[in-house]
Amino acid sequence: MYYKNNRFSNNRFRKNYSRGGGNRRIKSFDPSSIANRMPVAQPAVAPYVAKNTFDSFNISDILKRNIKTKGYETPTPIQDQAIPLILEGKDVIGIANTGTGKTAAFLLPILSEVAKNRNKKVLIVIPTRELAAQISTEFMDFSRGMGIYYTMCIGGTNIYRQKNELRRNPNFVIGTPGRLKDLINQGCLKLAGFNTVVLDEVDQMVDIGFIRDIKYIVALLSKERQSLFFSATLNDKTKDVLRDFVQNPITVSVKEKDLLSNIKHDVIRVTDQNTKIDKLHDMLIKKEFEKVLIFGRTKWGVQRLSDELVKRGFQAAAIHGNKPQAQRLRTLDKFKRNNIQILLATDVASRGLDINNVSHVINYDPPENYETYIHRVGRTGRAEKTGTAITFV
Repeated sequence: MYYKNNRFSNNRFRKNYSRGGGNRRIKSFDPSSIANRMPVAQPAVAPYVAKNTFDSFNISDILKRNIKTKGYETPTPIQDQAIPLILEGKDVIGIANTGTGKTAAFLLPILSEVAKNRNKKVLIVIPTRELAAQISTEFMDFSRGMGIYYTMCIGGTNIYRQKNELRRNPNFVIGTPGRLKDLINQGCLKLAGFNTVVLDEVDQMVDIGFIRDIKYIVALLSKERQSLFFSATLNDKTKDVLRDFVQNPITVSVKEKDLLSNIKHDVIRVTDQNTKIDKLHDMLIKKEFEKVLIFGRTKWGVQRLSDELVKRGFQAAAIHGNKPQAQRLRTLDKFKRNNIQILLATDVASRGLDINNVSHVINYDPPENYETYIHRVGRTGRAEKTGTAITFV
């Protein structure tokens, strides 16, 4: 949720200087203006009433059985509105927050169509390895028993294995822009044969810096395709991607309420860096800090902080770009299953994470700007629950 025109915009920067970094200036957002802002009671809104049921969708019976096995009962708003349009072959722009069920909104109708026509090929482009793994897990659950296969093409994993899997001509390719571009340039992935393309979490891909790669990929696609575009926001840069991607699209917008509305915001001021870790320690031992996500600015800093917390007896682990992908996924799974209390992450490593019941988000290093602050703190206060965001400044 971006607020470029209000008093909380990212023009409010503090100027910090990195230790040992000469005069290199680091911009950071100071959330003092919203500190002590408590969760806001929202006006009563009538619950969304779905027009469809999973049984009423024109999808295969085996897919309906897999949906029931997964425990899905009623379509979410994005599923209810997008699935019929995708089944009709329309280009769709879906505007929805992470955690609203949009992965199923595009996977279910596409899987059903591929089951009818095994010549269909589907490319799904997402910003991060973790999100690719989440979508792959959903794919395996929904496609069970359908004989439909996929290849996950992401960095940090064996590219030769991915090349071999692509030679088997899978119906689905799920990948991040950088690795997809590598495979395209090496002649292993030819996009002309893909007739369904999904760009998911487009605003995050643009934010990370993938806009050139996305444009490169889109330019190679066949004009005869179905294009599905999902994003939490439509700012100027995402619209720039959109311009050459969809044709006569139908927009489905199920944007939810202000992400700040059910989050308590607090600021901890640190005048002596030597006391910072002790202030964090004193917070983490409190009972209410049940499931904590801590953000740091650098891979080195996140790992050092994680090691220190483990030494102090906390159940903590870190994910960042220097960790092998398999290890990052194992750590993330432990956090989701509550096997560890504290997960530490850099901004890039955390993109697309959808984790339930995070009680606190702690910005151990302040975020670069307001947009990053919103991304970070949005990991808590989800699914109608309240959460707490704490920032060290």
